[in-house]
Amino acid sequence: MENNHKDTDTIIQPSKDHEHRNEQNSLLYQEESGDFKVTQPRLFGDSHPRDKRPPESGSQGNKTSRSNGKSVFAAFMAGVIVVGGMMFASDRMNLFTGGSPASSVSAAAPSAVISGTAQKASLDIVRPTNIADIAQQASAAVVKIETKTKAQSSNKQNNPLYSDPFFRQFFGDNGGSQEQEPNGQLQPSGLGTGFIFESSGYIITNEHVIDGADEINVTIEGQDQPYKAKLLGNSYDLDLAVLKIEGSTPFSTLPIGNSDNARVGDWVVAIGNPYDFDYTVTAGLLSAKERPISIPDTNGTRDYKHLLQTDAAINPGNSGGPLLNMDGEVIGINTAVNSQAQGIGFAIPSSTISSVLQQLKDNVTIPKEPAPFIGVSVQDLTSDMLNDLKVDTTDGALVADVQRKSPAFEAGIRPYDVIIAVNGAKITSPTELTAKVQALKAGDQATITVVSNGVKKDVTVTVGDKTATTSTQKQNQG
Repeated sequence: MENNHKDTDTIIQPSKDHEHRNEQNSLLYQEESGDFKVTQPRLFGDSHPRDKRPPESGSQGNKTSRSNGKSVFAAFMAGVIVVGGMMFASDRMNLFTGGSPASSVSAAAPSAVISGTAQKASLDIVRPTNIADIAQQASAAVVKIETKTKAQSSNKQNNPLYSDPFFRQFFGDNGGSQEQEPNGQLQPSGLGTGFIFESSGYIITNEHVIDGADEINVTIEGQDQPYKAKLLGNSYDLDLAVLKIEGSTPFSTLPIGNSDNARVGDWVVAIGNPYDFDYTVTAGLLSAKERPISIPDTNGTRDYKHLLQTDAAINPGNSGGPLLNMDGEVIGINTAVNSQAQGIGFAIPSSTISSVLQQLKDNVTIPKEPAPFIGVSVQDLTSDMLNDLKVDTTDGALVADVQRKSPAFEAGIRPYDVIIAVNGAKITSPTELTAKVQALKAGDQATITVVSNGVKKDVTVTVGDKTATTSTQKQNQG
């Protein structure tokens, strides 16, 4: 809507009639090119310019005028001397500010002095000075991973998702199309990073870096010949994989730290091979924790949870590389980046890695994380629904559908019920309901408050596990 209101601020400008002011008003200020500057004051009692005195009217008047002028001038000078003397004395003796008399006057310094110690007025940003040391110590354990696939099994080249920039912006391998080789011939298919976490040659990286590979080659900085790596175990859902290389001597390793101890605002270092620029080091801040993102591919959708967010530069090729704290410990595996934004990269936290590392080494299937659900599809309430649903507010979530044999179905929740609270906490929208349910655990008993045909009631729902339910349904279909 157009705003017809007009600003009413008053603009103050020099008066147009300054040329008509009397000469007395020019004692303090004069106008020059629109700016004001102080002029020399005249003596008090001299009410007329010296060059424009009126003619003398008589000797008596002249004597009286001179006498008055001398008296005023003498009084003025006496006042100046007395006030000036008092000000000088008070300043020298420090009468008004306390403490010892001032012995000297100096210009104010840019920093405050407290107890004889200079302290800066503003807080400087302290940047770490050990990034180069961290990079040097870590470089021997950070590896470059190159994958090859046979021409007929090169799913990436035939997968239209890999040519979609909105998909490829998240993954750290090159994922681009390569020239096709004859069937059965190996061809380069991907590039990524990893790091050695055990001196016997165990390497961890992202699952998407080695997905579909027929051959995996690992190169260590300073060595010309790559190692053939064996895939031990991997998890699509967690996007993690463990590889093994063999060597005659122990390999350098990186310690895995605890990402739970990392704080938002901490400095971090990322090392990887972006765009085939080997062993690139970048640094930045830990921007956030507990970030979720979802990325679809031909195998399903990777639902990342608990990710670390950083503004350290991460680019395609960094995937699988370490995110290090200032102690040189791995607190995350660089996994995804949003190239449509600046300084938004994501890493799988070391707390997730540590919990499944042994299972990946032993190639043990890692069970999927339980996904709490109650089995309802909900939508927003609108004002035109209120009469039919017999409710008086649009707060809540309208049940549009209920899955058969789901927790909500077993508890008696049906379509056209309105869910208004979970465990006593008010629900104002479907988004709030989803957040409340996801905050619960599978197996929890939840009290769901619903309005059904105008009647408010509480029902008890046993929260289910959507992952287990989906798995069972697939087995039954198979």
